[in-house]
Amino acid sequence: MSYPIARVINLVRPESQQLWSTSLAEAEGALLSTEPGAVLSLDGSFALVVREGERVLLARSLDHPLRYFLAKAADGPVLIVAERIDEIAAELARHGWSEQFHPSYTRMVPAHHVTTLRLVGCPDPNPIHERFFDPPRGSLPADVDVIGRHYVEAVYAELRRWLAAQDPAAPIGVPFSGGIDSGAILLCLNALLLNEGQAPARLKAFTLSVDGEGEDARQAREFLARTQLEMLGETIEVTAASLDPRLAVAVIEDYKPLDVECATVNLALLAALRARYPDWRLLVDGDGGDENLKDYPIEENRELTIRSVVSNRMLYQEGWGVDSIKHSLTYSGGYSRSCVRGFACARQHGFVSFSPYTRPSVIAVAEAIPFAELTSGSTERLYALKGEIVACGILAVLGLRLPVFPKRRFQHGSLPAGGAADLFAGDERRYRGYFEARPTVGA
Repeated sequence: MSYPIARVINLVRPESQQLWSTSLAEAEGALLSTEPGAVLSLDGSFALVVREGERVLLARSLDHPLRYFLAKAADGPVLIVAERIDEIAAELARHGWSEQFHPSYTRMVPAHHVTTLRLVGCPDPNPIHERFFDPPRGSLPADVDVIGRHYVEAVYAELRRWLAAQDPAAPIGVPFSGGIDSGAILLCLNALLLNEGQAPARLKAFTLSVDGEGEDARQAREFLARTQLEMLGETIEVTAASLDPRLAVAVIEDYKPLDVECATVNLALLAALRARYPDWRLLVDGDGGDENLKDYPIEENRELTIRSVVSNRMLYQEGWGVDSIKHSLTYSGGYSRSCVRGFACARQHGFVSFSPYTRPSVIAVAEAIPFAELTSGSTERLYALKGEIVACGILAVLGLRLPVFPKRRFQHGSLPAGGAADLFAGDERRYRGYFEARPTVGA
């Protein structure tokens, strides 16, 4: 016998929604709408939950995690929705239902889909995922100048829309390595503030240096010198002792090594920023840029080939997709899963972060790039494309030359040479052990 959902407990706080041009009620109405593109048209970051009779609909932007858990009560099932696993565990404990909890029973709403739960009960039916973002692939010409202009125009437009929704007096921080993604963001934001008649002095480029070393600090200084923006730079120094992978696992509630490592250094940067600037709120980062332009070493993942990378829709943003046998229910795939490394770390220290690279309009340009035609099966050509595309775009849109340096991950560039190997296990089993051993909030 099936029962309709008896209760929905929504733990996502209204202030967590970062909608730019609509109210929360209007956004919820878009989720209920049968009009094509209603959810896609929402500006900003969101994690939405709407109940209509026996249906519950959930949707989120790529940069905002959303989870749910179906509990059993005497009067019927109870759907608990939250941004975090530990919030779900605490809510279950509050009702005396802790024995029902296991992290693997939580479910993550996949980005770019409306997830519908209907007549959940015993047995619980699978959710239905309906895609609301499906950009055409490979539709741009194989011309790096044209591609770059479209890509940076989209980035600039999203930054402009974001800026219009912010307090004009609020300072803006860019976690800055001098790499392609953070470099393009800094140049676009600086130009945007000038073009909008606002003070560029509200902009800062924060570069992490661990124990006074790291290639990122040197690279950032060179970038700023070559673009004549030295006045924006600020180095944030921390000690290696402040880097704690166990804390990172607890904050991001995940155990994937690259995400744990990135979150570890990110948390150190944000903790130091919070100590230095107690009232700072806004950050704009470069998360998602590598995913858009497929700038990951394929050789490090035995599941991947260049053909699978260039041929699969939004592979790095969404993983293999909700219809794939490889899709996990507990976690979504790709950056849809990894977004917690930015979102949760920022929230931990009271910041609100934004990346234009996660916006659908920017991803749509990236999906329109004819990667297969441009690379002809060459990984070397694929790895070179990102720098060429973004540099061409910055020149076309801003009239500036973007310094392009070799790719380096955040956790490697902020540490002394060899420091990452000494600090990080690089072993998913060890991080999974941290994850399983951590105390559950409220349990």
